[in-house]
Amino acid sequence: MSAGGLPGGQVRRKVRVGVLAAAVTTVLAMLCCVGGAGAFLLTELGGDRDDPTLAALNCDPTYQVNLTGDMPRFADYGEGQLRNAAVIIKVGQDMKLPARGWVIALATAMQESALRNLANSTIPASLALPHEGVGADHDSLGLFQQRPGWGTIEQRMTPSYAARKFYQKMANVPNWQQRPLTVVAQRVQVSAYPDAYAKHEEVAGSIVDALAGGAARTVEIAGKAVCDAAAGARIAASGWTAPLPGGVVSGFRTTARPSHQGVDLAAAKHTPIHAASAGRVLVARCDPDRSGRRDCDRDGWPNKGGCGWFVDILHAGGFITRYCHMVQQPKVTPGQQVAAGEEIGLSGSSGNSSGPHLHFEVHHGSDRSSNGAENPVPFMRKRGAPLGGTE
Repeated sequence: MSAGGLPGGQVRRKVRVGVLAAAVTTVLAMLCCVGGAGAFLLTELGGDRDDPTLAALNCDPTYQVNLTGDMPRFADYGEGQLRNAAVIIKVGQDMKLPARGWVIALATAMQESALRNLANSTIPASLALPHEGVGADHDSLGLFQQRPGWGTIEQRMTPSYAARKFYQKMANVPNWQQRPLTVVAQRVQVSAYPDAYAKHEEVAGSIVDALAGGAARTVEIAGKAVCDAAAGARIAASGWTAPLPGGVVSGFRTTARPSHQGVDLAAAKHTPIHAASAGRVLVARCDPDRSGRRDCDRDGWPNKGGCGWFVDILHAGGFITRYCHMVQQPKVTPGQQVAAGEEIGLSGSSGNSSGPHLHFEVHHGSDRSSNGAENPVPFMRKRGAPLGGTE
């Protein structure tokens, strides 16, 4: 049941088949411009597997990044910056690190240098080396703004070296694949602004998808990268996971339920519900029904109104996820930081509900109201954490 009124690249080869062009354009419209930062903007389509614009539409764990080929287009990053991103990903592939590491490394370099190989105005020797801008942050150099302890001036100004050193230190962070990106990046970088990395996670995942064949949609299972299988404690490289394994049994804003601002996921009572991504809990409480009652410790019924026991979580990029109809008080509290896959409660049938399930919503623009709601099915599919079932 619904929450019941809760406030809720350019490439040179032409497409040879017109139907393919139309289909791909439709998919791109869905993928493009998340959070205003912008995914790649396609001008012409090619039918070649190596086209970066088409590579991101599929998920191929064996896809190798091309350092010299055409680059996709992103609103905030030029060709040189995308080639630096390709180098970072290629080093991660060569080191046989999971794609989650590539996303973390990219987001870190996006914050530190905007993916530019920076010299330093206080280090004359760096100005004589190839560079794409000049910084002045202490004695920091390169894509990751690494200080002298990381290597010589020439080494730190070499993108592949800088990326390798980042990955080596990242791999020593305990449980780094499951921890929030900002936590891992801060453990490596020891930045004065530890929370700044998170805002780049969404676009970093889109760049990994565009350059590495949809790799942000993979999750490591038994040492192998598997596409579209993130659920519960299994976290996709994008940083997202399905909140529970059940498929969709009632869709988003259907003809029969045009005000249904999320989807209903099949779940028996007491099924663990997991945070879909790392974030901060905004709300964890009993939602009053249409009569103002806060009696969430019992099963609800249709037209009762209210979300029952529910949780709202704010994620990087201004996304908010909502989890309704829990069987008992949530396991988290407002203001709490949660990791992707962390258990936040148990499914039930409290509030406006006809039986046990999870009502799951996704909102953009930090807007908890119905104006910010979007269909969770394509949103989660794009991130390698499909909800399954009907739309």
